[in-house]
Amino acid sequence: MSRAFVRESDDTPERPPVRSSPLPPGVPNYITPAGARRLGKQLPSDAVIVPPPTEPTDQVRFGATVTVKDADGETTYRLVGVDETDTDQNWISWISPLAKALLNARVGQCVKFRNAELEIISVSYR
Repeated sequence: MSRAFVRESDDTPERPPVRSSPLPPGVPNYITPAGARRLGKQLPSDAVIVPPPTEPTDQVRFGATVTVKDADGETTYRLVGVDETDTDQNWISWISPLAKALLNARVGQCVKFRNAELEIISVSYR
């Protein structure tokens, strides 16, 4: 093929697509210290590392591992940053609807999520 029919820009290597953030503009990109270690060099430059609470607490905050009980039994979730979510381990994003329902709840408290009532059984921070 003659070079006359090829654009000069076709010779330059393609750049990988820029990953768009799932966070709305202005929302901090929180991440747990363990998540920051796992991501290492792939850690987003806008990440805000949030350490666990210094005092023991029974309140659900970012980074908490929460066990809830509903009509089907008990399930444990961990509230993590959007870059750490792992549905196989029940690690849910802190901006997910379920996490929003759990945030700020305390052990013994019941929260409504969709058509279910979830009782907070335990809260821990690793």
